[in-house]
Amino acid sequence: MTTVIMRTTARIVVPIVLIVAISLLIEGHNLPGGGFIAGVLTSTAFVIVYIAFGLDFLERGVLGRDVDPGKTPSRDRVVVAYRRLFTVGLAIAVVSGLVPLALDHPFLSQSYIVLEGVPLYHHLEIASALAFDLGVYCVVVGGLLTIISVVGAE
Repeated sequence: MTTVIMRTTARIVVPIVLIVAISLLIEGHNLPGGGFIAGVLTSTAFVIVYIAFGLDFLERGVLGRDVDPGKTPSRDRVVVAYRRLFTVGLAIAVVSGLVPLALDHPFLSQSYIVLEGVPLYHHLEIASALAFDLGVYCVVVGGLLTIISVVGAE
């Protein structure tokens, strides 16, 4: 059982970590960052929630499912969701590399558009590499959380 201090700290730290992860994901094709580090940070946020509130809290709060506290099958359902995220991410990454081939460009070629007036960023370049980064992000989050869930259940 965790303390009130841990649960309160988690409620403050987790949103900050997730905002930084999203920022790194969006800026990753131009600056240091990208799908991998954003995925690692997102997984870290989930680990903090696991430690502070437990796995059943994630299933009730994030996935919106009814669970009996402490039962093993809930862990199995969470792991299935993480594996599905891994698979979807892998498909996104592969498709983002194959689309340029279909358009008669080299594998993983990229293009970009410029968005003006974006809050916080003001000027934002959205590259097609963002699709690849999103795929990597999903693979990393799905893979790490699958490992953490399976090992944590032991």
